[in-house]
Amino acid sequence: MNYQWYPGHMTKARRMMEENIKLIDLVIEVVDARIPISSRNPDIDILAKNKARLILLNKSDLSDESANQAWIDYYNSKNILCIKLNSKTGAGIKQINSAVEKACHEKLERDRKKGILNRPVRAMVVGIPNVGKSTFINAYAGRACAKTGNKPGVTKGKQWIRLGKNIELLDTPGILWPKFDSQLVGRNLALIGSMNDEVINIEDLAFEAVCFLLEQYPGRLAERYGADEEREPLFIMDDIAKKRGCLKKGAVTDYEKLAGIILDDFRSGRIGRLTLELPQDA
Repeated sequence: MNYQWYPGHMTKARRMMEENIKLIDLVIEVVDARIPISSRNPDIDILAKNKARLILLNKSDLSDESANQAWIDYYNSKNILCIKLNSKTGAGIKQINSAVEKACHEKLERDRKKGILNRPVRAMVVGIPNVGKSTFINAYAGRACAKTGNKPGVTKGKQWIRLGKNIELLDTPGILWPKFDSQLVGRNLALIGSMNDEVINIEDLAFEAVCFLLEQYPGRLAERYGADEEREPLFIMDDIAKKRGCLKKGAVTDYEKLAGIILDDFRSGRIGRLTLELPQDA
């Protein structure tokens, strides 16, 4: 299946980010901890060149804990500060201030030498759709100041948010990039819900999810659905459909309904904590 989604507003959003980057001291990139490569827009590296960087592994409660640490070590080895985060519960938020200070140490030191004190750090919050940028901002600010939603494309324009005297955040819309170098990247983005389900075949995507689980997390389908994992993926899906009542007239599998259940369970963590890529894949 070919995965691609780049609606027109993303071009406008990218242009806006290019125009504002000169005002920025720090780029805070929010990625999905389950896919820390695929959820990083390669355009951000170009956009944020010569800027201080901080990567937040958001939704870290949905990914493997051992993989979280492996990714933190990986980015730290590249001199990029990286913190695991769960914006919904606030876990990891207390580490942000010290991380911002560390990332912007050179800028703060230059200001101090010039006699400039208490000038706030200006940070641009970037990330692809549905990684939780706005949820992070609200958790960090301690108030609802950014619109949130569980589907991509909620944030439409830029928004400056002042957090006390020390930091100002620029919230930006989630943007993908015009063409994925690898369809594996597209598959990963689709699996976690960073693409609009309406533009992809969710039945094929659910099949991909089943194949991934069989290969990388054996036992999960059996645990969640009582599935016989010795069978072929399509037969496993038929078995799950029978157990979950996803049948049409004549006991025919309703693959669209089944796909909705499997993908919802996959994305929400009901199948367990999952990491789709590791540092050795980078």
